[in-house]
Amino acid sequence: MDLRIAGRKALVNGGSAGMGRGAALALAREGAEVFFSARGAERLEATCTAIAAETGAKVHAIIADHASDVGRAAILAACPDPDIFVATCAPPPFTGDFRDVSREALAQAVATALLSPIDYIKAVTVPMVERRWGRIVNISTGAAKYPAAMRVLSGPPRAALANYCHAISKELAPHNVTINSVLPGMHHTPGIEEVLGPRAAANGRSYDEEVAAFVKAVRIPAGRFGDAEDLGALVAMFCSDQASYVTGQSLVVDGGIGTSTF
Repeated sequence: MDLRIAGRKALVNGGSAGMGRGAALALAREGAEVFFSARGAERLEATCTAIAAETGAKVHAIIADHASDVGRAAILAACPDPDIFVATCAPPPFTGDFRDVSREALAQAVATALLSPIDYIKAVTVPMVERRWGRIVNISTGAAKYPAAMRVLSGPPRAALANYCHAISKELAPHNVTINSVLPGMHHTPGIEEVLGPRAAANGRSYDEEVAAFVKAVRIPAGRFGDAEDLGALVAMFCSDQASYVTGQSLVVDGGIGTSTF
């Protein structure tokens, strides 16, 4: 299916790995010109090279911390007027007792997962409104809809972001600018490997065995973790020309673990 976004400019923050990479790859496959940002130069440049070789798309690496003021300035200087903006970030660590989570950790989570995306949204929507075409997608977390004590650094700020985005979607919709979120459950990403790898070692298991134990413990109906490239394809769908009538929505992608009808 042609999503009719060939030639569009897409800015993907956190695009060097995981679900951000999956989104960038899907957009490049559709012919978009993709600007990636990430902090690590080596992995970012390798990702850009690989995606350009596979898709033939124009890709650009922006080495910057997208959650910092300096990084945001550099990223927006490199791509000030994207047609498509995809926001994601490395997942914060799982937490133990909520009383042990420091104020500093909570403040950092809010700054990274709520305030930073809002700053970008405010900046990129100006040219989107002027040209009467724009797509914004936040790669969020299922914990924003289904709270879990071990995700108190992840779910609350992203739940607030979903509220903010739904509110402003009303202002943007008349200008053919949409803003939506995908709320992934457990997917295979380098970030999740960093979380589960040490647990696997501590339990005397391989990563795959630890994943299987996790799936069983939390009862994921699909019986497995998701694939980052599959999630990226859903992000691209939200960015399509055909998705102009979908805005202010949050799509859960969690292998069936959620319990709500809507």
